[in-house]
Amino acid sequence: MPTPSMEDYIERIYQLINEKGYARVSDIAEALEVHPSSVTKMVQKLDKGKYVVYEKYRGFVLTPNGKKLGKRLVYRHELLEEFLKVIGVDPENIYEDVEGIEHHLSWNAIDRIGDLVQYFDENTERVDGLRKVQKKNEEEQEQS
Repeated sequence: MPTPSMEDYIERIYQLINEKGYARVSDIAEALEVHPSSVTKMVQKLDKGKYVVYEKYRGFVLTPNGKKLGKRLVYRHELLEEFLKVIGVDPENIYEDVEGIEHHLSWNAIDRIGDLVQYFDENTERVDGLRKVQKKNEEEQEQS
């Protein structure tokens, strides 16, 4: 099982490869706000874990297992962002909130959140009802 830190790297590597066709140490370091030496160490760990194939001075690529996990991690992140939007979390808080919770949920919980997001997508009147409840609660909090 990859650690939360490993998951962050795999997710970002997967995104970079999809966006640019490749992922460089410098790109990952910039995206994750870490030193390039930290990226190199993590890529070596990911190589041992069979998530990437790393060749010194030549770079690295995701293994099929790394691609599969990367795709799933990106899905998890996007799903949680969508879920927080649906339930009315302020947009400026969503990214940090997702970063704070994504590694602490089981895949079963992620699947159930996916079901809930799908339900709200298919029943927009329920989202409207939720917004009314939220507005009412906010007004009550302001009055007290």
